[in-house]
Amino acid sequence: MEIMTIRLHCVKTAVTIASFLGLLTVQSAFSQETAAATDDPVARSIVEKADLVRFPAEGFQVEVSISTTKSGQDAETRKYRVLSKGNSNTVVMVTEPASERGQIILMKGRDLWIFMPDVSQPIRIALSQRLTGQVANGDLARANFAGDYHARIIRTETIDSENYHVLELNAVDRGVTYQKVIYWVRQKDNWPFKAEFYSLSNRLLKTCKYERYQMMEGQQRPTRLVMMDAMRSGEQSVLEYERMKLRDLPDKVFTKDYLKKLD
Repeated sequence: MEIMTIRLHCVKTAVTIASFLGLLTVQSAFSQETAAATDDPVARSIVEKADLVRFPAEGFQVEVSISTTKSGQDAETRKYRVLSKGNSNTVVMVTEPASERGQIILMKGRDLWIFMPDVSQPIRIALSQRLTGQVANGDLARANFAGDYHARIIRTETIDSENYHVLELNAVDRGVTYQKVIYWVRQKDNWPFKAEFYSLSNRLLKTCKYERYQMMEGQQRPTRLVMMDAMRSGEQSVLEYERMKLRDLPDKVFTKDYLKKLD
């Protein structure tokens, strides 16, 4: 009886120790995850400034042409008009092809809907869902890296005699367009140079180069983005931005009820 009691006591003690060690492991993993998710203030400032290089903080309108090339096929071109306000409110209207004119995407925060003329109610869609070619909905509708990612500087690089911050951006949650972005930003003026976009499993999906900087609404901005598929050689989409202008866009523009009134 005494031997059995001692054995039971030992088993209970072992279970208690194992549970305690398991708890420590969970707490340690949680602490590491929390630490990894904490923003570096310097990195956050860089990303915020780079966001403002790409697009104004005020309400604006811009025309976007997307040409997609696949191996052995002719390029396909689609055109959009984008209305955006404050990085959290965006409307994307299809202007070409004519057969799809009238389709409108609405973004509020990280919520996204598409309105189609022959469907009575807007349909909920994901930021990460493909829009066309290598371009996801979130690439066109939401450009708020500072709001969607925790940032840290992982190194610096010199490319063609220019110095760049290389930042790692980790998604604040699974609802954003990509789970991780490696982002090159020029040190002297916070100009985005290129980005690599990764999936939840840490697979490289595509790369983007920010090119052809031109003056638009008081700021030199990249007017040409080249997105290349990382898994299919020769497949890419080129986004070209033009005719940007600041606009006073009332909040009612960014509501589902207002979509039918847009043209």
